[in-house]
Amino acid sequence: MANKRDYYEVLGVAKTASADEIKSAYRKLALKWHPDRWVNGTDAEKKTAEENFKEAAEAYSILSDPDKRAKYDQYGFAAEQMGAGAGGFDFGGMDINDFLRNIFGGSFGFDFGGGGFSGFGGFGGGETQQRVLRGRDIRTSVKLTLEEIANGCDKEISLERARPCPDCGGKGAKSDADIKTCPTCGGQGRVRQQTRGLFGGIGYTIGTCPQCQGEGKIITNPCRRCNGTGLERKREMVKVHIPAGVEDGMQITIRGEGHSAPHGGVNGDLLVVINEIQHPQLQREGNNLFHTRIISVMDAMLGCEVSVPCLDGSYKVKVEPGTQSGTVVKLKGKGLPSVQGYGHGTGDLYVKFQVWVPHKLSRSEKDALEQMRNSSSFQPDLTREDKATFDKVKNIF
Repeated sequence: MANKRDYYEVLGVAKTASADEIKSAYRKLALKWHPDRWVNGTDAEKKTAEENFKEAAEAYSILSDPDKRAKYDQYGFAAEQMGAGAGGFDFGGMDINDFLRNIFGGSFGFDFGGGGFSGFGGFGGGETQQRVLRGRDIRTSVKLTLEEIANGCDKEISLERARPCPDCGGKGAKSDADIKTCPTCGGQGRVRQQTRGLFGGIGYTIGTCPQCQGEGKIITNPCRRCNGTGLERKREMVKVHIPAGVEDGMQITIRGEGHSAPHGGVNGDLLVVINEIQHPQLQREGNNLFHTRIISVMDAMLGCEVSVPCLDGSYKVKVEPGTQSGTVVKLKGKGLPSVQGYGHGTGDLYVKFQVWVPHKLSRSEKDALEQMRNSSSFQPDLTREDKATFDKVKNIF
């Protein structure tokens, strides 16, 4: 997951792109990187084409699905860990040509089943896309208590990030007249070079234009304030909404809140990693909470009422007479909620009672206990509930 590129960056579209724009961008990339088109290339070129084709197809499989796209927009690749299926586009056993037919529906009039593409001439058949610059992502963390996690919260985070230069509006030039079409690539952002294979075969590679770095334009008179970068660093406050039920290590992706890109490109994202502050009395496992309560022998024998900490305050729990050490009581719905869209319902709070046995007694206390020792009431006579409790303890060993 760490090596994956942002899906919008893969397709070269903005985060606000419509479904039609996403489909159009994918069609161009699929046609460009289809392996049949690189049959005369080197082994390295064939491998690159196949990897790029699969990468584009995976991006399209997520961004073309409204539900998957919404989850990816909110959680990025962390959605895959939470069961959103953001990754894992399976090409095993898939016929690539069949996949293209399903996407294109035969509307292009090309034959995908022959020995390659037909109808492409010149420089990429007009399918080469100008490079879309993207700002760098910003990774930060936020500390949350269990109480904040239970209800969700808003956090303000101070960030230093690149933002468009106020003098040139992010263009990098003093005026629009100072931005010219790149003479090397003719504004395409890419150039085609002829290559010769190991065994004498001739092929072509398409790469980023070395003069304009893929932008298709060059600046003849750069802005003095930003030296042509179109950017300057600013410290700003960003309000981040943390949904209820998040877990330690989970990453929230805030689209477009990272560094700005040069010359009006697409902003990077803000990646907020959750750091959960350990609760002094409650332990967490998933959506469930656990609390251990120590009670005296007399409270266990005679019964009592104890106060148990909950995330919304304290809760009174009745200790039944004859409670055994290790007894667990479940408080339904007193745990943590599921993250919206991932799982259902709210977890429970489990309270485990441990009976404390005194190890220092006075002489009179020992005498009183000796008198009770021989009483039938103090001899083991396990009820069904008692046996179940002791069986649980026995299974631990």
